Amino acid sequence: HVQLVESGGGSVQAGGSLRLSCVTSDYTGTYCLGWFRQAPGKEREPVASIDAYGTTHYTDSVNDRFTISKEHEKKTSYLQMNKLKPEDSAMYYCAARVYHHGSWDVASDYDYWGQGTQVTVS
Repeated sequence: HVQLVESGGGSVQAGGSLRLSCVTSDYTGTYCLGWFRQAPGKEREPVASIDAYGTTHYTDSVNDRFTISKEHEKKTSYLQMNKLKPEDSAMYYCAARVYHHGSWDVASDYDYWGQGTQVTVS
C-alpha cells in the first residue's frame, strides 16, 4: 500500500508563491505522480502530473505559473506555484498511479491519495 503525505500549504497574497511537497512510501512502484485540487462546492480538478520518464502535464489555468518536479532520492514530488491567484485557492491533493494505463487528468485513474493541504490566496 502506497502512502502519500503532502505539506507546504498555507495562506498567501495574490502574486505570491508556495511550494507543495508530496513524500511517497513507494516511489519506484508508481508510474505517475499527480496533483489535484478541489474548492468547496466544486469537483476535484487536475493540476499537473509527472510520469516515470519525466513527462509533465498541466491544466491550462496554471500554465507558465506552476511547475511539477520530483527528486528520486527523497521519493518526493513538488509543485512550485508562482503568481498565485485567488481562484487557485483549494485543497491540494497529491496522487499516485501505479500502472501505465490511465489518463493524467482523471482522478479515478489514480490508486492512492494524500490527505490534502490547504492553499488560500487572497
